Amino acid sequence: MSSKVLPAQSNTMDKRQFCDVCGRFATGITIITTLGADRAPHGMTANSFTSVSVAPPLVLFCVDHRAGILAHFRGSQHFAINVLNEQQQQLSAHFARAGHDRFDGVPWYAGQSGVPLLPDVLATLECAVSQRLEAGDHDIIIGEVLEARWKEGRPLLYFGSKYRQLEPDV
Repeated sequence: MSSKVLPAQSNTMDKRQFCDVCGRFATGITIITTLGADRAPHGMTANSFTSVSVAPPLVLFCVDHRAGILAHFRGSQHFAINVLNEQQQQLSAHFARAGHDRFDGVPWYAGQSGVPLLPDVLATLECAVSQRLEAGDHDIIIGEVLEARWKEGRPLLYFGSKYRQLEPDV
């Protein structure tokens, strides 16, 4: 094995092809929430969520630099991950649309850290921000999980640029 570092290749990857290939990886759907400096709730739909570490318990999500909501996440020390169930596709679409108050008409309650939590989701994770990193055209926000809750149910999935559901148990 060689330990020599190879020179960086010019980026010739077609953006659409890259997105199509990444879309072959099935993900769950989450709504990431925070309280802004304005003390108002803010949130966005994301499937860019993953666990990072068990000890300490760390998770991460990614936000596009062009997203207006990024300023709220950069200015906050806490966030929550709300994992959606298969009946919450409309909620996912609502939080994915820009240009409106995403919490208008949406019930929520404050978690122990004050972050907005959504009722009837499969799971919630309340987190304290531990790191923020810039990577390409996104910020990666890593948080230490302070509180975690879950209940039985079936997840809302995303695959091939479409919402999906698990097949019924046989």
